[in-house]
Amino acid sequence: MMQAQTNQFIGCDVPFEDAKVVLFGAPYDSTTSFRPGTRFGPNAMRMESFGIETYSMLLDKDLLDDTSVFDSGDIELPFGNQEQTLAMIEARADEIVAAGKIPFLLGGEHLVTLGSVRAVAKKHPDLRIVHFDAHADLREDYLGNPLSHACVLRRCHDLLGDGRIFQFGIRSGTREERRFMRDGHVTTELFADTTLDAVLASIGPDAPVYLTVDMDVLDPSEFPGTGTQEAGGFRYPQLVADVRKILAQLNVVGLDNVELNPGLDSSGRSTALACKFLREELLSLRV
Repeated sequence: MMQAQTNQFIGCDVPFEDAKVVLFGAPYDSTTSFRPGTRFGPNAMRMESFGIETYSMLLDKDLLDDTSVFDSGDIELPFGNQEQTLAMIEARADEIVAAGKIPFLLGGEHLVTLGSVRAVAKKHPDLRIVHFDAHADLREDYLGNPLSHACVLRRCHDLLGDGRIFQFGIRSGTREERRFMRDGHVTTELFADTTLDAVLASIGPDAPVYLTVDMDVLDPSEFPGTGTQEAGGFRYPQLVADVRKILAQLNVVGLDNVELNPGLDSSGRSTALACKFLREELLSLRV
C-alpha cells in the first residue's frame, strides 16, 4: 500500500485505502524538444498549492469535505531512459487502477502520459482519449526517436487504434500530422472547441475515457510557464468549462496534466493557475 508523503497537494491527504482518486507525479523531461524544466512541475505545484484555498467558489465544493484524494508523491525516474521511465509510470498507475481508484498523473513532459494510458487501457481495452493541447503530438518520430513528447498521441494511437482519440485546441504540427488527422485516424478540432458537445455525445456516458491536458493549450499570455509556447490558445475559463463538462458527462477513468515548466515563469502565475485548475478538476470528478 502506498504511504503518505510529507509534501502533498493541499487537501489531498486522505489515506490511500479510503481515497477515490490518487495523484502521482512523473518529474521527467528528457525528450523535451525545446526548453527543459517540466521535471520540476509536480513539486512546484505541491509547494504553490498552499497559496490557494481548498474551497472552490466556482463549484461550491471543498477538497477537505467533498472528495477523497491521496497524493502518492513523485516517482523517482531515470533520466534519459524512456522505456524504463514509462514502465515505472505504468507500474504506479497499475497499482492505483488495481485498487479501484482513478489515477491522476502530474507531469513532466507529455511523454509520461503513455505510461499511464498503457495501465488504464489494460483495465479498459475500449478506452478513448480526450486531448487538449497546442501541439498534435502525432509524429511518427522526432529526430529518429519514436518515444518523444512530440509523438505521445501517435504512440497512444498505436495502442488504441482509429476513432478513439479526440483532440482540441491544436494549432501546431507538421504536414504529415495534418495528413494523419485528415485520413481519419483521430478526430481533431484545430484552434477551438466548438465540436466538443458533439464529441461528448458520440462518446456517450458509459465508455471509459482518459483525459490528458497539456497546459500549453492555454495562450502563453496567461500561461507562459511551458517549454513550447504557441500563440492563439485557450483562456483559462474556457478550459475549465470544457473540462468540467467532460468530467460531468463522461466516464473518466484516468487523467493527467502535463508540461508545466515553472522555471520559465518567474512571476509564478503559471504554477498558481495550474494549481487552481487541478483543484477544479478534482472537485469536478464524478466520484
